[in-house]
Amino acid sequence: MLALSQAFVMTIVSLMLSASVLVSVGLSAAPGWATLPLAMQYLATMLALHPLARLMARWGRGPVFAGAALVGAAGLALAAAGLAYGSFAVFVLSGLCVGVLGAAGQFYRFAAAEAVPVAARGQAVALTLAGGVLAAFLGPFIASATRDFTAVPFQASFGVLAALALLAAGVACLLRLPAPPAAAAGPMKRPLRKIARRADFRLALAGAVVGYAVMALLMTATPLAMLCAGQPAGASIAVIQWHLLVMFAPSFVTGWLIARLGLLAVKLLGGLLLLAGIGLALAGDALAHFSAALVLVGVGWNFLYVGATALLTQTCREVEKPAVQAFNDSVVFLSVTLATLFAGRLVDSLGWEAVNRLAAVPVGVFVLVLLASLVRRRAGLARTA
Repeated sequence: MLALSQAFVMTIVSLMLSASVLVSVGLSAAPGWATLPLAMQYLATMLALHPLARLMARWGRGPVFAGAALVGAAGLALAAAGLAYGSFAVFVLSGLCVGVLGAAGQFYRFAAAEAVPVAARGQAVALTLAGGVLAAFLGPFIASATRDFTAVPFQASFGVLAALALLAAGVACLLRLPAPPAAAAGPMKRPLRKIARRADFRLALAGAVVGYAVMALLMTATPLAMLCAGQPAGASIAVIQWHLLVMFAPSFVTGWLIARLGLLAVKLLGGLLLLAGIGLALAGDALAHFSAALVLVGVGWNFLYVGATALLTQTCREVEKPAVQAFNDSVVFLSVTLATLFAGRLVDSLGWEAVNRLAAVPVGVFVLVLLASLVRRRAGLARTA
């Protein structure tokens, strides 16, 4: 049921990713600001994480999941109204409500991890995220099937998404999850700054930030770069569809890879795949280059994000999880908000190649840090043996 909830939320997010830039251009957004609605969505996600975590600690995850889905449904209805009246400002405002639903969606993987034994957490996180595979097909299909259903392109699409958000609220009401971590018996909470001193915590946070921010930058910039390269508008929907598919499809095996290779090795593989995707994007601006690059970026994101989430759950006690999870995702979505906000302006001012070279820097640094950490751990194991 958590995977199904993930599928509904990611369907909404995938259609927003596929259509938002095109809608903004159609609403005569100022040059460089076509990604503003997505940026506002991610900003709302970042701001809603801590309040939602506190509400979950008090009332449980299910009621908060349902309430956030209702807020998202209202935002999607507002997006349809913005298109009906040709208002870019209203469309931007709708992204704030959708962002609240996106924030709740970030806790599905943590809810899955809490519902299983410690040894199965990596697999539970991965299988929950696998719900995004359905979204990879459903989101672009809704966009294509309903784009021209009304006189205003994509207006009907947002109406369908509002119905999906209501379905997500219904599923949330049926969830039966363990008691919130804050209510569980256990040791006293440690200050967040003390937890943040742990090397594993910093490594988990850095992996999530680098993987998500770089993926968001390249994914958001790709439709604009494709328009600049003369690719047809419909081609970007297909490219985003395959990107979303490979973001979540590896989740069926990521948990197994973590069990076989270890968390750090899987995260390292994710970083290398991100670099390979950036290399392909730099190789040319044909449709095949855009598609293959985002495929590699999607798989790299999956390995980094699942690995980072599983590692994060090992760095804190049960009673500390709501605060730690909210802090982690707040930092992640601050970076995603900035990457999305400036994606359009960077493509307009610097060009697609420069954007990819810029994205390679943090990924390269993180790969070196992971390599150093792996060497230190193996040396420590050798000394212990």
